[in-house]
Amino acid sequence: MQTVNDKLKLLREKTQHVLLGGGKDRLEAQHKAGKMTAHERLHLMFDNGFYDELYRFAEHRATLFGLQDKDIPADGVVTGLGAIGGRLVYASSQDFTVMGGSVGDMHAWKICEMMDMALKAGAPYVSINDSGGARIQEGVDSLKGYGRIFYYNTLLSGVVPQIAVVAGPCAGGAAYSPALMDFIVMVQGTGQLFIAGPEVIKQATGEVISAEELGGAHAQASQSGNVHFIARDDADAMEIVQKLLSYLPSNNMEESPSMPTDGLLMIEDESLNKVVPDDSRDSYDMFEILNRVFDKDSIFEVHAHYAKNMITCFARMNGQVVGVFANQPCEMFGAIDIDASDKAARFIRFCNAFNIPIIAFVDVPGYLPGVEQEFGGIIRHGAKMLFSLSAATVPKITIVVRKAYGGAYLAMSAKSLGADRVAAWPTAEIAVMGAEGAVSVLYRSELKTAEDPKAKRKELIEDYKAKFSTPYQAAARGMVDAVIEPKNTRSYISVALESLRNKRDLRPQKKHGLIPL
Repeated sequence: MQTVNDKLKLLREKTQHVLLGGGKDRLEAQHKAGKMTAHERLHLMFDNGFYDELYRFAEHRATLFGLQDKDIPADGVVTGLGAIGGRLVYASSQDFTVMGGSVGDMHAWKICEMMDMALKAGAPYVSINDSGGARIQEGVDSLKGYGRIFYYNTLLSGVVPQIAVVAGPCAGGAAYSPALMDFIVMVQGTGQLFIAGPEVIKQATGEVISAEELGGAHAQASQSGNVHFIARDDADAMEIVQKLLSYLPSNNMEESPSMPTDGLLMIEDESLNKVVPDDSRDSYDMFEILNRVFDKDSIFEVHAHYAKNMITCFARMNGQVVGVFANQPCEMFGAIDIDASDKAARFIRFCNAFNIPIIAFVDVPGYLPGVEQEFGGIIRHGAKMLFSLSAATVPKITIVVRKAYGGAYLAMSAKSLGADRVAAWPTAEIAVMGAEGAVSVLYRSELKTAEDPKAKRKELIEDYKAKFSTPYQAAARGMVDAVIEPKNTRSYISVALESLRNKRDLRPQKKHGLIPL
């Protein structure tokens, strides 16, 4: 007969066995590969290293291909809950030391249980991916498991924030779960993300490429745009998750966490009056403006390596979290292309879903011209920005810094697209198109008959700029609420945000709109 002490001893032994994952040798191999273990990552991510592990003793039920007697501790994934920044978070962390972190029926069930609990509790969900993919020995049960994970990713979408960390291989169907989540953090050197690996591609197309070149962090962040943040290592990845969550509400019914402040800081910054060059053809760094306008050290860029002509970032204004998107004049002169459209639209929709006010800084000469852009679908992709902004009901504030031409200006949150407040700097050029293009259209006949067409063209361009490439025509027609000195930008946004705190924007009842995907 077993005593209570015997039973306690058995529990401790079983617990220790599961905590060892695939065993000491495989744990050492994990460390030699430059990776933390599944438990170590969670210890580092949660406050004070504490988390409550759930389903520690879950076991598979597979009997084929030698699995009937196979011991798979925790079925290859650690699941639990804890606090990050003092707020509840649910998480799963795949254990590569146990059958390569492969996904079987119970493995997937544990992950889905975490997502279901996060949904019911209104708490963020973090998925740490380090897996060789499907557990082929379990056949269609593994396939079913992936399907359930994707289904729950979709249920959680727009209700609670979802963050994926790619800390190891994440290939084939496994890549779709991170893709369905809100943000992907990827560890350089160890993380891999692709549908078909180098060998499959070589066999199918003859193309030769390394795993790092194809699915590494920099490739997936700068080329495909799948990855939002690049981490130096596992520790850095956990820090990025912590910082990102500090800007996000726990769910779509709450507001983002605010930092304590002493009221509205109505600061004038004279240096802002000198940022924009006198020659509108010269570039400058939009971050020079953003870093001066928002709370000190509060800018947290998202998608920094992708479509650099469009900036997307979180920031704080008087402690309140805002989402900022802005043209970047020192990249492609700030023109909007396909990738920039997708990047901005996705960020805008996230902010709207989670009650984060949206602020736009505009200096856009237009959409990027070119056959490649047209055939690539710039119309459809550009329409995503128009749709996202028109559908957004959170406070929307726009600052027109310089160029604001044509449809590209509308896509940067114009008044007619539903912006609540629009202010322009005196340097703003709000027009259907640039002066050079407008003169070519409006004065074609006059230029043909001029004695000196070049001199006449220059004269007409200067005249057009003086009359129309200013903020005052737009202000006269109510498209601009105020023309402000750049130094007063922070004060303007502060007051606008405060006045829009209780904004209500009712829309027609419908199941959902049909964004041009």
